[in-house]
Amino acid sequence: MSSPTVPSPLVFEPILKDKVWGGRRLEAFGKHLPPGLAIGESWELADLASTSASGGGGGAAHSKIVGGPMSGRTIRDAVSAWGRGLLGRAKLTPTGGFPLLVKFLDARENLSVQVHPSPAYAARHAGAHLKTECWYIMAAEPGSVIYKGVKPGVTRSAFEKHIATGEVVEDMVAVPAVVGECHNLPSGTCHALGAGVLVAEVQTPSDTTYRVYDWGREGRELHVSQALECIEWGPAPAATRIEPGRSRSRLVTTEFFTVDGVSLPSGGSVAVGGEDAPAVVMMLSGRGVLKCVGMEAVTLAAGQTCLVPAACAGGASLTAEGSLSALISVVA
Repeated sequence: MSSPTVPSPLVFEPILKDKVWGGRRLEAFGKHLPPGLAIGESWELADLASTSASGGGGGAAHSKIVGGPMSGRTIRDAVSAWGRGLLGRAKLTPTGGFPLLVKFLDARENLSVQVHPSPAYAARHAGAHLKTECWYIMAAEPGSVIYKGVKPGVTRSAFEKHIATGEVVEDMVAVPAVVGECHNLPSGTCHALGAGVLVAEVQTPSDTTYRVYDWGREGRELHVSQALECIEWGPAPAATRIEPGRSRSRLVTTEFFTVDGVSLPSGGSVAVGGEDAPAVVMMLSGRGVLKCVGMEAVTLAAGQTCLVPAACAGGASLTAEGSLSALISVVA
């Protein structure tokens, strides 16, 4: 099958992940959940040559395109067909994958307390890959929290002792889960998503995860020795949110990606330009129309994700049909 030569926006079929801590709330965001399963993750854009058994379930994960001239093909096919037209200045991962992984997460129960490799640890261990991520809180039950970072003054030896006694959560910084806030979690930050929280996640494409504590659940491996070598003992970055009166605000800046929050009234519009880089639009609420110069418009509903290739990102815009909220991520 031949591929179109002109890059165009791509919408993807979600890859759903059954998790012991998952729920059913993603149905409200257009996800067709298999009956009887607790779906914790919807991988919206993934291009991984392999995943860990405990994270992605093992095997490769390549998002499938829905609609348009590339329908039925994968993100890897689009990268192969369009090259720099899709990527611009962005660089593929060492395994040839797209350099972002984006998801929706529904935590019916607490996720494990975990850490991803710190830069220093990853430099020393070839199989350990950085995972810098951020969470945008879309829904939260009353009293729900997220855990990010270790409290000031907690030592490695005390933290290790409390892992063994089950008291380690008391060493973590717990912050209220507030809808509309965004939390940056650099690789090396010890963290956990608390019960009752639903988030949009943007991250570097890795699922190297070291579990510290799993709330008494049995049967899932812990990685205490690796985790203790990875944890950055300083505070995690403060939460951000869209500035009052603004339609768009920068929420996260990392060496790997940026994330902007967008909130538009009916008829409002923002540019989706990626400055010679692809942009990823995650619709959080409402409906919007994505327009690229010389191309057919794409209508996006809450829960959908669209990749705007670098070749058309510079002239792209997102316009609200009714009010909408969205995240726009650009590869750094």
